[in-house]
Amino acid sequence: MAVTGQGTAYDLTGPEGAPVVVLIHGLGLARGVTWRAIAPVLAKRYRVLSYDLPGHGETAPPEGPVSLSALSAQVIGLMDALGIARAALVGFSLGGMINRRCAMDHPERVAGLAILNSPHERDHQAQKMVEASARDSSTGGPAATIEAALERWFTPEFKNNSSDLVDEVRATVLASDPASYAAHRRVLAEGVTELIRPQPPITHPTLVMTCEQDSGSTPAMSHAIASEIEGAETVIVPGLRHLGLLEQPGRFTPPVLDFLDRCLG
Repeated sequence: MAVTGQGTAYDLTGPEGAPVVVLIHGLGLARGVTWRAIAPVLAKRYRVLSYDLPGHGETAPPEGPVSLSALSAQVIGLMDALGIARAALVGFSLGGMINRRCAMDHPERVAGLAILNSPHERDHQAQKMVEASARDSSTGGPAATIEAALERWFTPEFKNNSSDLVDEVRATVLASDPASYAAHRRVLAEGVTELIRPQPPITHPTLVMTCEQDSGSTPAMSHAIASEIEGAETVIVPGLRHLGLLEQPGRFTPPVLDFLDRCLG
């Protein structure tokens, strides 16, 4: 683990000189628990950079307002600090919003996008409800919503039979800086509105994935994201919920690796 001068904690693995893949985790999580199974596989052929969002994991809380463009700037600042000119960006949930914003703000720095279990356009009533929920629960911190979140994130069988991983996820979320968590949750709720029918258009090679039973990042949302990016492909993983990436990482690694091979090869 290393830390930039701006306080971003990161890991950089894989062969030097290989194309770079940046891994961006979601709200309340951290790089270690999110990418533990996938990063070593990718690092066999790519230079893999994973990092923690502000106030998450081992990264310092943000010094200014949190927005998608600010989080996009964090990615670029990290790449600049490490001398990385261009990379494929793999983003989970909020991370899949950040990488889209980064492709819009800094298109020349992005080689391709893998957007995993990430939300998109909601109907008007649902959007207002999500925004109100993010505002109302911010004072309670991560603890106010974690148990309900775990129910949405894992299948009942996995939650009952894999308590060690579920407990690690819970502990990771609860360890987040409360103010940072609240700010990122508002971005997760509100930020999708600036990604709908993106302007400027996203023209990068793109893979969009989600799970069949992901209630917050639905298959319909993934198909909508892909429909707004020319040439994008969609993969729907059957039977899993939001954290299918952790529950069955083997369902995600092959399509992501295949995409990266075509995108970066």
